[in-house]
Amino acid sequence: MRVNCPTQLSEQAQAILSSENGISALSVIKGASTRPVGDLIYADIPRENANHVITELRALGIAEEGTIVINDAPTWISRQAFEAEAQAPGSGSDAVVWATVIERAYSDSALTWTFISFMIFATALAAIAIVTDSIILVIAAMVLGPEFVAVASLGLALVRKRPNLFRQAARTLLIGFTASIAVVAGLAATARLLGLINVHEVDNLRPGTSFIYTPNAWSFVVALIAGAVGVLALTSGQSGGLIGVFISVTTIPASGDAALSLVFARWSELGGSVTQLVINIAGMALAGWITLAVQQWVWRRVSARRGLSGLLRQARQ
Repeated sequence: MRVNCPTQLSEQAQAILSSENGISALSVIKGASTRPVGDLIYADIPRENANHVITELRALGIAEEGTIVINDAPTWISRQAFEAEAQAPGSGSDAVVWATVIERAYSDSALTWTFISFMIFATALAAIAIVTDSIILVIAAMVLGPEFVAVASLGLALVRKRPNLFRQAARTLLIGFTASIAVVAGLAATARLLGLINVHEVDNLRPGTSFIYTPNAWSFVVALIAGAVGVLALTSGQSGGLIGVFISVTTIPASGDAALSLVFARWSELGGSVTQLVINIAGMALAGWITLAVQQWVWRRVSARRGLSGLLRQARQ
């Protein structure tokens, strides 16, 4: 943790950090910060203790007048740090640093040209996969889609009471899917006029991709599992699990099929694709909300035990 601390708050910040048993190293460089004018403070702290320290520093006003930066250390060699982590409640891989999760949610769910571009390219790839009945291209489109963090942000916003985040994520998803379907429908219409796609290719049986527009109960079950796993991957920092999430949900393929169905007037297939899209988003958002709510409840209990242990330790001293 790095803190750019205003001079008038430096002593109080140092007192907070010095009293924290979980901190294994603390360094203060007087006068090193020029904006704000003050001190630069470095502290090594286990993930499990981060939320408590961040809360106290924010209550002090450092977030408004200075800066708190949190970075995961990929490698550390320290006996004191090892002992501090061993004494911290819970496990570091299970700990949720809410400030980091919320920051990523705001960043990755913002409506940007990059987000829209990824949505359009992923949806276009999904449309090509449907025309060619290529399951490989369907998987590629799933991995390319950027929508998961925005979906997960809906549940995070409810759990952490962030209405602005909820509105931002909902707006990004609505505009992102609407724009990508509209653009890909325009591209599909142009390809039809040029003879690159004909109605027979779309009307033919497509055993490899028919699941996209035929949702069932399993679609919701898969969305629930994917949403829970995805949120765990995001909050624990183990992003490898996100790949499995990307290739198990059918949001992007459904938007690609919806674009083609609009162009070729396949209304029943359009209804199936839209239903599939809604089921997947709703399932992931619901699972994300439940998973985050459980994580918050668990870590509140851990924090409560941590506070009780601290009081008992002080009483013995």
